[in-house]
Amino acid sequence: MPTITLKFKNNAIGTFDLQSGQTLTIGRLDDNDIVIENLAVSGRHAKIDTVGEGYLLTDLQSKNGCFVNEKLVASHWLNHGDKVSIGKHILQFTFKEGEVRPPAPSVDQRDQTMVMDTGHYRDMLSKSGVEGRLRSESGKPVGVLSYLAGGEGEFELARKLVKIGKDPNSDIHVSGLTIGHTTATISKRPNGYVLSYVAGLSKPKVNGKAVKQSVALNEFDVIEIGSLKLQFFTKE
Repeated sequence: MPTITLKFKNNAIGTFDLQSGQTLTIGRLDDNDIVIENLAVSGRHAKIDTVGEGYLLTDLQSKNGCFVNEKLVASHWLNHGDKVSIGKHILQFTFKEGEVRPPAPSVDQRDQTMVMDTGHYRDMLSKSGVEGRLRSESGKPVGVLSYLAGGEGEFELARKLVKIGKDPNSDIHVSGLTIGHTTATISKRPNGYVLSYVAGLSKPKVNGKAVKQSVALNEFDVIEIGSLKLQFFTKE
């Protein structure tokens, strides 16, 4: 499993292991998994999600942004050795020596990381005082989930990662004894959307077939998770 090492002025002040299916939240508030007590850090600054075999860093509309290897990002698939700057602290992402390092999901650079010149952007933030957040605008069709059972209306897959489970903070909530806190995720990739099984006794089904790991979603696929039934499609 990978490790996050929290550093301040090149001194390690904490280490955190990333378990399969886990999400690590980062921020100034005490209920975060990684707490950074610094006024330059937002209360809920960023999070790291495990998505299949990859690890996705997402900025949570923080005031001062997240920088990976000195480049400002809105979200970023983490690789061994990446250094994430949040305020005056560094979080270094590494795999243990000898541990198999699964490749990060293949992502087009424009979709993976939105970058601006670090110094220029910080100068703009300083002058404007605006809480900015970069957003990817690829112009590609957006995925939509239409409720067939267990809910009403539609859910637009505008974010790079959508969580489904019984956790109250899930993007799409579904209850049941066999449902995991996060039972599945849907991630947005350059070539489309991927549904991944995370945890729980009840595996998600796509068109009646159980998903053991991950599966690419196609137009009008039917997704079943417990009492929830959704149909996937895309729209311009």
